[in-house]
Amino acid sequence: MALGAIRAARARGYSVPRDVSVVGYDDSPLIAFTDPPLTTVRQPVVPMASAAVRALLDEIDGQPAPPSEYLFAPELVVRSSTAAASAASAPPDLVATASSST
Repeated sequence: MALGAIRAARARGYSVPRDVSVVGYDDSPLIAFTDPPLTTVRQPVVPMASAAVRALLDEIDGQPAPPSEYLFAPELVVRSSTAAASAASAPPDLVATASSST
């Protein structure tokens, strides 16, 4: 979705990040090599998967999982698709397009 937002911005003549900043979610190894490299929110996938597997194995072993909540801290990975806000706001036609596609 974030790469589509960059494509839509460019199609309308806007520059990322000069005119519009774009942030993705769920980092992947190739995202650092996009143009521009995408700023993203990275989830701690390995700790999340480990907690899920541990809870599942406990259930299989007959140990009921207590009602609990797992909290995992995401990481903001800043790359080149974001910049400080300028005095002008984001172009209204671009904001409407990006929010309608989510």
